[in-house]
Amino acid sequence: MTTTVMVHGAFCGGWAFERFRRPFEAAGHRVIAPDLPGHAAGDPAGAVTNLSMTDYAAAVAALCESLSEPPVLVGHSMGGLVAQLAARRVRPRALVLLAPSAPWGVAGSSFEEAATAFGIQMLGPFSSGAVEPDLGLMKRYSLSRMPKGERAPILASLRPESARALRETLNWWLDPFMTTSVGPGPLGAPALAVAGEHDLVHPPATVRLTADRVGAGFLQMPGMSHWLVGEPGWEEVARRVLRWLAEEARAAA
Repeated sequence: MTTTVMVHGAFCGGWAFERFRRPFEAAGHRVIAPDLPGHAAGDPAGAVTNLSMTDYAAAVAALCESLSEPPVLVGHSMGGLVAQLAARRVRPRALVLLAPSAPWGVAGSSFEEAATAFGIQMLGPFSSGAVEPDLGLMKRYSLSRMPKGERAPILASLRPESARALRETLNWWLDPFMTTSVGPGPLGAPALAVAGEHDLVHPPATVRLTADRVGAGFLQMPGMSHWLVGEPGWEEVARRVLRWLAEEARAAA
């Protein structure tokens, strides 16, 4: 049985994969969708204070190391960057990046990305606290294609995010420690990066640059935006990913 570890994005938890995991489980995968440190429903609001992307990657790597065989790593948004960093620590069976945040050295390609990075910097260059989710921005960008009636439970489940982790991700050029660097060359495992055609959070052009940086294939989903794990069309995303995984498994046999 293939084990698949699904890594959620900023402000979220493992619950983000409630829909997306089902086709994988139906295909025989054992799916694990952990909460990153400080993101569990019972954690206090300040639990993410001072947590780094390094902490998130170490937690995912430790989970992978505890398994009997290398898993498939699936990461969404910021979780896609966490998955990239973890993949340098423990080589996964395969790596799937859904609308991933870019690693150190990959510049954004849109005004929205630049504006978001500026907003994070305005928190202060040394801010280490917890940032509350901006529900308006979530509705406008991340959940732009979600039916209104289905947004409410997602918005109610959002949690504060580490200002440090956000700064390391979105303002990498100001990080002298190069925290989100994935090092030189491909990641060493079969990899696929998926972008939504209309994603403004991580546009296709940026995701393609990320794919090139880590040696991944690139797939653009027509008509889709950022919430690839649950917005209309998510079933096709899952189907395409599962087909790609099956093809990679046959090639490796």
